[in-house]
Amino acid sequence: MSKQQFQTEVSQLLQLIVHSLYSHPEIFLRELISNSSDALDKLRHLTLTDDKYKALVGNGIESRRIDLELDEDKKTLTISDTGIGMNEDDLVSHLGTIARSGTKNFLARLSGDARKDSNLIGQFGVGFYSVFMVADTVEVISRKAGEAKTYKWTSDGKTGFDIEEVADDNARKSAGTTVLIHFNDEGAQYANSWRLQEIVKKYSNHIAFPIFLTYDKSEWSAEKKESIKTRTTEQVNAASAMWQRPKSELKEEDYKEFYKSLTGDWEDPLFWFHTRAEGTLEYTTLFYIPAKAPLDLYQTDYKGGVKLYVKRVFIMDDSKDLLPQYLRFVRGIIDSEDLPLNVSREILQQNKVLTSIKTASVKKILSELKNISTNDPEKYSTFIAEYNRPLKEGLYSDYANRETLLDLIRFKSTKVEGLTSLAEAKERMQPEQKVLYYITGGAESMLRNSPLLEIYKKKDIEVLILDDDIDEIVFSAIVKYGDIDLKAVNKSSTSEDFKDESAPEKSEELKPLLEKIKATIGEVVKEVRASSRLADSPSVIVSDEDEPSARMRQVMQAMGQKNLPELQPILEINPDHEIIRKLLADPSNSKVEDAAWLLFDQALLLEGVPLKDPATFVQRLNRVLNQSI
Repeated sequence: MSKQQFQTEVSQLLQLIVHSLYSHPEIFLRELISNSSDALDKLRHLTLTDDKYKALVGNGIESRRIDLELDEDKKTLTISDTGIGMNEDDLVSHLGTIARSGTKNFLARLSGDARKDSNLIGQFGVGFYSVFMVADTVEVISRKAGEAKTYKWTSDGKTGFDIEEVADDNARKSAGTTVLIHFNDEGAQYANSWRLQEIVKKYSNHIAFPIFLTYDKSEWSAEKKESIKTRTTEQVNAASAMWQRPKSELKEEDYKEFYKSLTGDWEDPLFWFHTRAEGTLEYTTLFYIPAKAPLDLYQTDYKGGVKLYVKRVFIMDDSKDLLPQYLRFVRGIIDSEDLPLNVSREILQQNKVLTSIKTASVKKILSELKNISTNDPEKYSTFIAEYNRPLKEGLYSDYANRETLLDLIRFKSTKVEGLTSLAEAKERMQPEQKVLYYITGGAESMLRNSPLLEIYKKKDIEVLILDDDIDEIVFSAIVKYGDIDLKAVNKSSTSEDFKDESAPEKSEELKPLLEKIKATIGEVVKEVRASSRLADSPSVIVSDEDEPSARMRQVMQAMGQKNLPELQPILEINPDHEIIRKLLADPSNSKVEDAAWLLFDQALLLEGVPLKDPATFVQRLNRVLNQSI
């Protein structure tokens, strides 16, 4: 017998599960049945596509089923399947360690609220360990398909685990896994056949394989005038591919229960979209939008949420090619009648059938979301609170659906509380206004107080506040919404929209000072010019149309781009500001040099750009303060 310790994260996890997540201990059965279903799915796929496994059918591989066997007197429950099974290495890998980096996030996100924390179990693939909420000891006996040896894994969920080879009557006669649960005091309530049937129907009714329960059934004997117990085996789930049933036969509760069985989530989904396509291609899709964004949504190793089936045969559930990355939060099923059963990940990337299904599925999801945004704005707001940002990613990557995505995304604004759509902002445009304006470049509070907005406030023109870190990248490539131009307020050409008749005169008057400032700060700026966009601030920096903004440059550096050209913005000066008027009175004044640098440095700071030489900035500031006091 081999005695081994749990990986550190597993030990932490077990402690937290056993001591914190008692509000829903019944989920242990959902998780174990789900594991059995996955094992059966994997083996079924291999027996259809791999000659090695085809030869084992009936000779080491039995018919596909899940069996629950209850012993009420001993307070034990056995969950057995005829799936792919595990060998010694698999038992160590799957039950003694947690490979996914997301587990550390699971541990970090535990809040102490048992209901909220229990929701996380299925999302991180750590559901097996939930069995220790109800068990003193768990034995896992498994034989891998195609191998002769059976191994037993035993643990109390505290000190570690034992693994040993078992033979004779203790060995499995066919491939698969048996989990023997010895209930603790908390779990004793589940040593009840009625309770087990209730849980199976609640969470696992739509598992595609039959689930049988063997128990002592009590029936009244009129002859003996007493209740007689008979050992009985009954199928306790529907065992049908729910998504293949007509929508007219399905109730709202059917969809919700299937979602929870599919995802391990406790909360109901926000929406679901069930489609059956017939014609050139035949396929069925059932997509769900979770109420809360998946916890690995922004991790590079996120797990795909859509399962691929071919003619009701499970193929894979971790492919990132079934939907575009920006829809990675979608959960559900794609079941095709036209794909080959032996389709691989490599084939998927080039397969025309799947490409067509994917294209149609994306359009369907976006179209349904658009309908909801129109017909149920309140519920759509709940969706946007979770998924606005990934939709923005689609603007960058999905050109074909860009117009629809622009309608779906919501924005902060200088005009309204909360969020608004581009369509709503367009309706609020002033009669003479021909452009929708937006500002990017940092935190919302900084953007709302930017000098760049002064002229818009003065003229009562709406500006959209784009404060997500990806907005700078995404919207730099979008110049129109329908027939309306979209313009960033920090681009040099935007000031042309607000030039008044006196602008040339003011610019000419300011020319000596502009030349002095340019001569002082030199090549760090491309140009120094009079501004028509400022009302209260003395200076601001902007970028040329074809050049990245200061913020964009920071984003590109953070993404690892090196050897970027030095930032060389345009410095705009407010000709009506008191500081500028005083400097203009005597451009030869020795104070102009310090003032020139301070005007430039403060403009950088307002754009969120760190100064290269803060010490020199402070020295200049102190000199100016000393002269003014």
